[in-house]
Amino acid sequence: MKLHIGADSQTGLVHSASVTAANVHDSHEVPNLLHGEETRFYGDSAYRGKQQRERLKEIAPKAKDFTNKRAYRNCPLTDADKETNRRKSSVRSKVEHPFLTLKRLWGFAKVRYRGLAKNANRAFAMLAMLNINKWGQPLVGEVRPA
Repeated sequence: MKLHIGADSQTGLVHSASVTAANVHDSHEVPNLLHGEETRFYGDSAYRGKQQRERLKEIAPKAKDFTNKRAYRNCPLTDADKETNRRKSSVRSKVEHPFLTLKRLWGFAKVRYRGLAKNANRAFAMLAMLNINKWGQPLVGEVRPA
């Protein structure tokens, strides 16, 4: 099982998620993770390619592609490309933070049930709890000024 999430780069809130079998490539789930109002799309080098850029333009026409550059055989990345990838990865790390909580703190590193549907249900409930946990602090404040 593989959990794919789409998160807001500023707040870190998870806005979309999908669960697939482990043999599905990450780039195939991009249409399910975008809501269409994105202005930037961050991804690792697996999300590069002409087909991926065309798909991105269809789903989110305002989104600019900020995927990491890839090194090829006999064509390594320049120091400027490495620095650019490092800056992009610092933004992409917001998407990795929910996985820390899910896997390490809440023990969702291995599936508990047989079948994708039951595990997907559990994953979506945990992601909802994660969003509430992350933004529950402002909700606990005073309701009316005294």
